[in-house]
Amino acid sequence: MAENRSSKPGRRGRPRQAEVARLAGVSQTTVSLVLGGNKQGIALHEDTRARVFAAARELGYVPDPAARRLAAARNNLLGVFSFTATFPTAVEHSYYPFLVGVEQEAAAQGYDLVLFTGSSSGGAQAGEPGALDRVRLADGCLFLGRHVPEDQLRRLVADGYPAVHIGRREELDGLAWVGADYVAASAEVVRHLTDLGHRRILLVREDDDAPASTDRERGFRTALAGAAGPPAAAGPARVVRTADPAADITAAWVRARVGEGVTAFVAEETDTGGAWRALHAAVAAAGLDAPRDVSLALLGSPPADLAGARQPTGFDIPRAALGAAAVRLLTALLGGEERAEPLVACGFRPGSTTGPPPGGPGTTV
Repeated sequence: MAENRSSKPGRRGRPRQAEVARLAGVSQTTVSLVLGGNKQGIALHEDTRARVFAAARELGYVPDPAARRLAAARNNLLGVFSFTATFPTAVEHSYYPFLVGVEQEAAAQGYDLVLFTGSSSGGAQAGEPGALDRVRLADGCLFLGRHVPEDQLRRLVADGYPAVHIGRREELDGLAWVGADYVAASAEVVRHLTDLGHRRILLVREDDDAPASTDRERGFRTALAGAAGPPAAAGPARVVRTADPAADITAAWVRARVGEGVTAFVAEETDTGGAWRALHAAVAAAGLDAPRDVSLALLGSPPADLAGARQPTGFDIPRAALGAAAVRLLTALLGGEERAEPLVACGFRPGSTTGPPPGGPGTTV
C-alpha cells in the first residue's frame, strides 16, 4: 500500500481536513462536503470546489477510511462536557438552565445526551492530556466553561470532530460557538447609570482574558465613553482586575474609591460569582447603602445564595435559549450544514440597587 505523504518537506503524519481548509481559505465543513461528494446537495460555487481539490492535491490529502467508517457510525448521542470543578446538577447552579435548554432541544431533534464528568473530583481532569478524547463516544459534543484546555479542543476540531462551545470562543480557530450579546447588554446597564447622572463608575472583573469578561468590559467602556456631558466629567474608564476578589475588594477598598469620587460600582458575573460576592459584602461592611450612598450593578444574574438580597440592577442571561441554540448548531454540523446562530440578546433588569449619585437630582430606581 502506498504511503500517504504530504508534498511539503519535513511534514509528519497524514494531512488533515483542517489543513486543507486553511490552504483553500474555506471552512472545514466545506472541505468535508466537497471531498465527501456533497451527498447533502448543498449549493457550492464551482470555484470553491476547485480550491478545495487543489489544496487537497497539494497537501497529498487522502481521506482516512477508518475515520470515514467511524464518522458514518452515528448513534444519535450528543455529549455535554463541563469544565467546572464539579458537573452542575443542582437547580441553583448557574449552568442548570443551560442544561434545561440543551435537553429540551435535543429531545426535539431526536437525540439522547451523554454527560461527561470532565472536571469532577475523583475523575479525569479536563486539563490532563487526552482527557477530551472520551467525548468521541458521542456523535458531537457541547462544551461549557470559562477556562478550557485550548490545545485539546483545537485537536478535536482539527480532526473534524463536531464540537460547539456555549459562550464566545473566537480565539479557538474553527471551533463553533453560540453566545450572548454581552457587549450590548453591558452597555445598556452602564447607560442606565449615566442617565441617572453617574460619571465616576468602576468595573470589577476577574483577572483573566475570558471572552465573556472581555465583552462585558468593552460594553462598559463604550457606554461610558459615549456618556452625555463633557468628556472630562467622566474621567478615564476605571477597570479593576483581581484574581482574588475576596482579598482585594474590601470595605477599606470601597471607602477609598468612594473617597476618590466613585459613585457607582459594576461587577461581572462569572461561574463563581466571586466579583459580585466580594463587592456586595464590602459595601455592606463599609456601612454603605445601595442606592442611597452608592449604586451597584451586576453584569449578569446574582449567585443563588444571594437571591434573598435585593435584586441588583443588571441583565439576565438567556441560558436556556443558549443551550437550545447550541444543540441546533451542533446538529447542523452533524448534518454537514454551514450555519451560525446569532448572538442571543440579554434582558435588562432594573433591580433596586441603582439611583442618582448622592446629592444628585432624581429619585431612586
